Amino acid sequence: MILYYVHDPMCSWCWGFRPTWTEIKTNLPDTVEIKYLLGGLAPDSDEPMSESMKSDIAGYWRRIQQHIPGTQFNFDFWDKCEPRRSTYPACRAVIAARKQNPDIELKMIDKVQTAYYMEAQNPSDDSTLIDIAKSLGLDEQQFASDLNAPETQQQLESEMMLGRQLGAQGFPSMILAKDGQAQYLPLDYNSAENVVNMIKSTV
Repeated sequence: MILYYVHDPMCSWCWGFRPTWTEIKTNLPDTVEIKYLLGGLAPDSDEPMSESMKSDIAGYWRRIQQHIPGTQFNFDFWDKCEPRRSTYPACRAVIAARKQNPDIELKMIDKVQTAYYMEAQNPSDDSTLIDIAKSLGLDEQQFASDLNAPETQQQLESEMMLGRQLGAQGFPSMILAKDGQAQYLPLDYNSAENVVNMIKSTV
């Protein structure tokens, strides 16, 4: 049995869901294997966000804080950085990290999210992602090369396609695959127990 987690490191709802997701993983039966799929929320772009888009996304952050108590955001990001609607670089960074060391994948996701939401850094910038890779002990030159390599983009597109085929409904999405059947699991952002009980009932 496989539990697919379809996500994007720069998806603010994924950031809000992180504590619940951590609790879900801790309480899953041993028979459930977790596989991460990158969702690719927004393609590459060099265009700065419009003022209206910046206002909209900052508004999403406030809504998430209301919906998921305890979620924190550093709103200095909107003044310190030049935001772009571009999450593919952060997604490719996770793939590039995984290629060097599969054990680093989750740490890369965590570091990208923390840099973006808490430290007001911009993960749409290659320089930010390379700095994160260096802090994780990855080979800086190899990471920089892999980050924008065609095969890395192909892997991202493959994961995006699989997520769609499995029935992902936005990010994050959890899909349980068993005996050739894929079941989308409704999200409860404030209760890991509900999700875990749903999964245990199918085991």
